[in-house]
Amino acid sequence: MSERPTIPDPEDAVRRSMEAFDRRNWDAAVAFFTHDCTWDSPEGLGVSAGRDAIRGLFQDRRAAFEHFEQDLEEFCDPGNSVTFCVVLQRGQLRGSSGMVALRIAMVFTWRDGLVERVTVYTAIDQARAAAKRLAQERG
Repeated sequence: MSERPTIPDPEDAVRRSMEAFDRRNWDAAVAFFTHDCTWDSPEGLGVSAGRDAIRGLFQDRRAAFEHFEQDLEEFCDPGNSVTFCVVLQRGQLRGSSGMVALRIAMVFTWRDGLVERVTVYTAIDQARAAAKRLAQERG
């Protein structure tokens, strides 16, 4: 696989990464991340640093579910290599007959067409404000 995949736009890269996650294609799921990317989940999962650690985080998270799917509900590009998205995640935990759902927001920073940092939020408005602030700071 090429070190730097060609991507038409960041939204496409996020969609393709999510689709790869849903298929358990871990290499494709992290293909748009820099090798030193950081994934920060302030609501309890902590920080994963590096592509291999993020791949492991993805594998562990997906392993908890019998069925899992994600929908990209919103994508925004406030500029200066910052993007924001809202994702609805739904899944059936292993050993359970019920479904769980979680709406999260993610703020991405990009470098040379690859994701260098992802911060995950459960408070959508907080994430939206953080993305706008970060875009202004990087401007």
